[in-house]
Amino acid sequence: MNTPSSRLVTLCFLCLAATPAFSASDAEVTVTGTITPNACTPTLSDNGIVDHGRVPVRSLNQYEFSDLPSRTLDLSVSCNEPVLYVLIGVDNRADSSVGPGFYYGLGTNIHAPTERLGSVSLALRDVIGDGKPVLVLASSNQGLTWFPESNAYPDNYMGFAHPGTLVPDPHRLITATLHIDTSINAAAYLTLNQEVPLDGSIVLDLRYL
Repeated sequence: MNTPSSRLVTLCFLCLAATPAFSASDAEVTVTGTITPNACTPTLSDNGIVDHGRVPVRSLNQYEFSDLPSRTLDLSVSCNEPVLYVLIGVDNRADSSVGPGFYYGLGTNIHAPTERLGSVSLALRDVIGDGKPVLVLASSNQGLTWFPESNAYPDNYMGFAHPGTLVPDPHRLITATLHIDTSINAAAYLTLNQEVPLDGSIVLDLRYL
């Protein structure tokens, strides 16, 4: 889990390493952070793996994206007491995304690395917070403003609120169904004379507010 404090430590080390040594006789490294008794654990069913098996080339559209069957995973976030946090979708294959900001990448063709294989989209449905339905909120400016949005776009903050409010609330237990939709790029734009593995990789980063 990435936290703002851990990123700050990394930046401090990088700055120190990149600073040339002149006549100064010492250097200071400042390490900051917060130890908190609050802890949350996110989990996904099936270890977070969506396996589409073998997709025959003949089943792909030549000049349009081919939608693979939708899949779902059970998502839960369990905390030892009500905690205010967000989930952030981090795309480990962002360079292969055909729609940055809206779709996650599916990786590139290992036989033709410039070919983008397709896209993945995520959405949260049937979200329950501490036994009651909750509203999924999104923020594209790191929590300055919020709006209702169940699609989990890359790098957006996703928070959870009681219906009728537009500010995330603390929760002890959130459960939801994570919908995963995968599309393969038009076959005409891909080199498919050998087996090509799909390679989507997405992290749901839990960050405390």
